[in-house]
Amino acid sequence: MNTRKDIVIIGSGLTGLTLAYYLTKAGKSVLVIDKNKHIGGVIQTIKKDGFTFEIGPNTGTLSNAETVQLFEDLKNDVTLEIANPQANNRWIWKDNKWNSLPSNPIAFFKTPLFSRKDKLGILSEPFKPKGTNPNETLADMVRRRLGSSFLNYAVNPFISGIYAGNPETLIPKYALPKLYNLEQKYGSFIKGGFKKKKEPKTDLQKKATGKVFSAEGGLSNLVKALVKAIGEENIISEANVNIDYQKPEYVSTIVTPNGSQTISSQRVISTIGGYALSKVFSFISDKNLKPINDTKYAQVCQVIVGYKKWQGIPLNAFGGLNPTIEKRDALGILFTGSLFKGRKSEEGALLSVFMGGVRRPDIFEMTDDELTSIVKKEIRETLKSSENPDLIHINRYKHAIPQYEITSKHRFETIKELEKLYPGLIIAGNIRDGIGMADRIKQAKDIAIQIIENS
Repeated sequence: MNTRKDIVIIGSGLTGLTLAYYLTKAGKSVLVIDKNKHIGGVIQTIKKDGFTFEIGPNTGTLSNAETVQLFEDLKNDVTLEIANPQANNRWIWKDNKWNSLPSNPIAFFKTPLFSRKDKLGILSEPFKPKGTNPNETLADMVRRRLGSSFLNYAVNPFISGIYAGNPETLIPKYALPKLYNLEQKYGSFIKGGFKKKKEPKTDLQKKATGKVFSAEGGLSNLVKALVKAIGEENIISEANVNIDYQKPEYVSTIVTPNGSQTISSQRVISTIGGYALSKVFSFISDKNLKPINDTKYAQVCQVIVGYKKWQGIPLNAFGGLNPTIEKRDALGILFTGSLFKGRKSEEGALLSVFMGGVRRPDIFEMTDDELTSIVKKEIRETLKSSENPDLIHINRYKHAIPQYEITSKHRFETIKELEKLYPGLIIAGNIRDGIGMADRIKQAKDIAIQIIENS
């Protein structure tokens, strides 16, 4: 069967589904193709033994208007849920105990996390000259502007929690462009932060509060709402696809357990990982794809741990992060059961323990028993619970998070070159434009607007 579509989208993760939704809404005929049976990429909510938990992203940050708009557009089928206010409390491990990241000036000067020298030095941050090296690492930037204790006990654990990465190799221009631009545009993080707050905002932008969010009942409900709006008939799962460029069209050959078909389209949009592109785009040489295929990924193990009756310390925070300097085995522990309603029993606890990352690739190779032993030790020593958990669920992500390091510039340039060479091809996904849920939604909305306006 040969069918024609306006646009073929490879990948049914958040980027692909959001893109398909807005294009469908604009009247475009769209087909989404995914190699997996499960739709939604790594997003998946599981209900088991009285617990409701996520594998894949646990939460998002309401950091842009596009994310707010998506939930408002889908409000009849999914409800945005903002995390419990205690999510504003973030713990950092130092000197064998948890310490809250300071949230006000008094707490800042009292915290043991940062040195006295660096606390006083923050007063001179607005007057320091801005950096001149666009390839400066995040670690060098932070040491230059804030001091080593801020790097060790604020930025380092933050990067472990977001990127599972290393601030000594991440490049702010690519990994944290908002932070980089604060210095470049305003000359200072502090001055830039104040001036950004004073900029006029639309009503929608005012709703982008930066708060932690999920969807009521779990993030799978966001996926279900998107699938309903797109139409299940416009999504093919369990499919191997090979795409050929027969100028001026793209021909997608799709093979599923039920047979094969070809789809002709004017446009093809990839939202899959860089490592998988050569398996899909036969018309692009391996040499031309190499800068994208070579994208470095953090390997992460996520262990979900549930207790029907919690007997450890009160979990009145978003979670706790372990700085590298403290030499713990876990990157951090997220208190997911405390953030959103209905995820565990009233007396219970639900935790997500993250391990591995770019600095501990050895952990990814450990057995389930070894991972379980490490997790129990982490919980026993940091959360003071020696009870056996009622639930343990282990997930491994070989290509968890792309690293925005020095090679990113070449990757981004290659993507632009390929899109110019092959009109109608768009290479998207988390290999560019950020890794968070809000980043994925914004990228999808921006691409959809671009296509609609140029049609």
